[in-house]
Amino acid sequence: MIEPLKDSFGRVHDYIRISVTDRCNLRCVYCMPEEGMEFQPHDQIMSYEEIAAILRVLAPMGVSKVRLTGGEPLVRKDLENLVRMIASIEGIQDISLTTNGIMLPSKARLLKEAGLTRINISLDSLHEERYARITRGGHVSKVLEGIEAAYEAGLDPIKLNMVLMKGFNEDEIRDFIAMTLYRPLHVRFIEYMPIGQASDAWRDSYLPLSRVSEVCQEAGWIIQEEQGPSGNGPSRNMRVVGATGTFGLIHPVSDHFCDSCNRLRLTADGHIKACLYWSDEFNVRRVIDDPQAVANLFRKALGAKPLNHEMALALEKKAQSHTPTVRRMSQIGG
Repeated sequence: MIEPLKDSFGRVHDYIRISVTDRCNLRCVYCMPEEGMEFQPHDQIMSYEEIAAILRVLAPMGVSKVRLTGGEPLVRKDLENLVRMIASIEGIQDISLTTNGIMLPSKARLLKEAGLTRINISLDSLHEERYARITRGGHVSKVLEGIEAAYEAGLDPIKLNMVLMKGFNEDEIRDFIAMTLYRPLHVRFIEYMPIGQASDAWRDSYLPLSRVSEVCQEAGWIIQEEQGPSGNGPSRNMRVVGATGTFGLIHPVSDHFCDSCNRLRLTADGHIKACLYWSDEFNVRRVIDDPQAVANLFRKALGAKPLNHEMALALEKKAQSHTPTVRRMSQIGG
């Protein structure tokens, strides 16, 4: 391995999230607007060969974990071919996927056979009408079918990502934790982030994750801290005593985990983002045919990475030291 990817604060980056598309079969309220979304032309989206070429540069620099995201990554044709290409790169040890789960019944086994290690499924409500409202037309029954397909394919661990929103789905916290009691599911409660939209609507919907602990107390559950399944990242993991699965808290706003950040992001149109929140981007597609230039650009991106984001200041409407991104989550990669 050549010199690892370090930023100016000494943080080693061994994990990259790669968006394969900015398109999605849903329109979740925290991810993209209902109308007026302009998608990248197909020729502006990185090819599978370009993604693999970038990873062949990054793997000797210590990048060993890859997560494929979108938009919805499974709307990209033959995604299992990309997974297979990534799995063949020496040094890549973990390949994961974040999906809304709707297309998993036809894809889970193909992805597992191609080399997918594990999966995260976005699920913000178990109620059909509410799920349809937050996704603007989705069917929760299809997501539940996707979860079963992931089980049958042998993907492990299976994590469920729930973005908590005040006055909308906080009354389902108990139901989501109950899902972990008898099945090896790993629920992750995530604070609502102001990505591309630090508006009053976001502030009104923001809910600190301290509410989860309150629900556990109200339910009379005895909670123990857990190390969590592989690839647990920034989650603080817990288990109801005697439960089969776990639940975790990811609190980027109220208690950020920037000090231990090891993540890079690559947008579907080929821009390096060293921090999800800030606007800094570096176009790697223009140097894709020059491996040394690719390596240098990633180092340059890390050199510009601030110590931390300032989402908490956005919540308080205070001045920030850098410019927040105007891209929506679907344009960056979830």
